[in-house]
Amino acid sequence: MKSITVFTPTFNRAYCLHQVYDSLVAQTNPDFMWMIIDDGSSDTTKALVQSWIDAKKIDIQYIYQDNQGMHGAHNTAYQNITTEFNVCIDSDDFMPNNAIELILSKKELLQNQSYAGMIGLDADKNGAIIGTTIPNDIVDSTLNDLYYKHRISGDKKVVLKTSVVKQFPLYPIFNGEKLVPLGTLYLLIDQKFKWLCTNDVLCVVEYLADGSSNTILKQYRVSPRGFGYSRWVKMKYAPTFKEKLKSAIHLISSAIFAKDIRLLTKTPNPILTILAVPFGVVLNCYIRFKTNS
Repeated sequence: MKSITVFTPTFNRAYCLHQVYDSLVAQTNPDFMWMIIDDGSSDTTKALVQSWIDAKKIDIQYIYQDNQGMHGAHNTAYQNITTEFNVCIDSDDFMPNNAIELILSKKELLQNQSYAGMIGLDADKNGAIIGTTIPNDIVDSTLNDLYYKHRISGDKKVVLKTSVVKQFPLYPIFNGEKLVPLGTLYLLIDQKFKWLCTNDVLCVVEYLADGSSNTILKQYRVSPRGFGYSRWVKMKYAPTFKEKLKSAIHLISSAIFAKDIRLLTKTPNPILTILAVPFGVVLNCYIRFKTNS
């Protein structure tokens, strides 16, 4: 059995999926498999992947499912992964040629039972680090501490121990919605585990026009229950009052979009939620204004 699964959720991304494939074929360490979660594509993804399977250059597992959104694809991956480690590489991103080698060079350190996995860096195609690096004196940390105590910024690449991720609930699926923020799971994991930290670049990222990073306001509007769930978790575990308040404000807005006051009954902080009502109404109006065009 391979040591690590690289999994890629994809939806109508046949035009750029080759970047992931080419980078995996070029890996200096072949001790991995590639799992592609096709989240209901209607383009040529299936035929393209089959051609790569037939080429037999790397081990590939292809799973097709009806469209559930990014978090639903992650659920499917976590239900099917059997390797010791896993890492998600999005369909518009790719890995440096030595990424698998770098990850597996930390395999012995990752045996530490207090670790959920490893945090590495993302870079753009020009080699510029996304956000900031991790301070060199930090060997391990929770994600919360990295962002709020050590003040790092920018997206980072998460490598998970499969045995750890299977201890936590799957992302909830809400009928008609396509997104639950992925960081919700990592915040839950933070409550029990730390992460080994490295400044190795493990992923090269590209933010496409149809990617979630560029459509976030629209997604607030069309996936209010998914974001509501995320806000419940953040209100409970966020490390600062500011972040708890921000989550309460977003929860109000989500409840308005969902037309479901029951979203508010699950809040872990009722008083803060009540105080956030006027701000949540303003946020909801702002999102409506910005997404009506």
